[in-house]
Amino acid sequence: MSLDPVQVMSGQVKELKVGPSSNGDSRGSWEEKEEIDQDNVGLTTKPKPPKPENAVTVAVSSRVLFRTEREQKVFEQDGVEEYLRFQIEHENEPFTPGPAFPFVKALEAVNCRLRELYPQSEELFDIVLVTYNHAHVGIRLINTINHHNLFIERFCMTGGSSPIGYLKAWQTNLYLSADADKVREALSEGIAAATMFTSEKVTEVSESQLRVAFDGDAVLFSDESERIFKAHGLDKFFEHERDNEDTLLDHGPLKGFLEALGKLQKKFYAKGQRLDCPIRTYLVTARSAASSGIRALKTLRAWGLEIDEALFLAGAPKGPMLEKIRPHIYFDDQMFHVEGAAEMGTVAAHVPYGIAQKHNAKQNISVRK
Repeated sequence: MSLDPVQVMSGQVKELKVGPSSNGDSRGSWEEKEEIDQDNVGLTTKPKPPKPENAVTVAVSSRVLFRTEREQKVFEQDGVEEYLRFQIEHENEPFTPGPAFPFVKALEAVNCRLRELYPQSEELFDIVLVTYNHAHVGIRLINTINHHNLFIERFCMTGGSSPIGYLKAWQTNLYLSADADKVREALSEGIAAATMFTSEKVTEVSESQLRVAFDGDAVLFSDESERIFKAHGLDKFFEHERDNEDTLLDHGPLKGFLEALGKLQKKFYAKGQRLDCPIRTYLVTARSAASSGIRALKTLRAWGLEIDEALFLAGAPKGPMLEKIRPHIYFDDQMFHVEGAAEMGTVAAHVPYGIAQKHNAKQNISVRK
């Protein structure tokens, strides 16, 4: 199976039925004032976006939040002017959900729970829509967001320019895009990022609990151990892990995002809701538990990070395990695992980081990562 961020697939992401949220005109201000929205009942106060310094900011490309293959085809075949004309002519037609849509809905569901427990807190997920589009396309995007009842107030429409500088200004904790080059650029700037794909098969996911699954090496951790494996083989790798059992692994590109999730989890724990927490995290690694897993677990504990579930597969395929977990998103640095997960219906995102990027994933399957 070959995944392409812009290829047209037959399946569509199903919309999640979570608690409703309102959305009005897009605003770029971080003012303290309350926003008042007029609905068909009367005046109601809607939640205001948190300040970036307080929030867990997730920047999402319009091409992964929504399905835009038809529009992309117009752009590629007919050029930018025809593309803009097409978007304006169809601005009252909402885009359909894309691969990141269930993830974003789950983030909003967590926010609803947080606001119930901490009405004044700004420690929330904040979603920023990032697009290369011209501002003219913003009307269609706003119409689509309102149609799907999303609460996204922050837009970044760059008119073809790179968004990476803006991501740093937003203090972005995670960037999801269909553009692998921009994802690599974000990673090089220290921003957690991953490439998302539109898949043929999509599994239904939880409507009440955000589930995020991570690979270990070159995702949560550095690629140090993988480099040993690639250079010297499996036996040397096991020896290296035993000798360094009490030496912490260095951090990988997604460590900070797991840390941000853990910070929000602890807010639920503080209210006695550990067993009913709407955020659940998973480590899904091809490492073996007895021979190389202990170093990974000791590293997470030393970092003060909790993983709700850890699966050490000892080289077994990840797809069947992920099918049972049904995460809203799974992060892996090897396309072989991303494709395998997608074949089982998991929304998987590629983290192009580390030594594995120099090898063809299908010819270099790691039995311990």
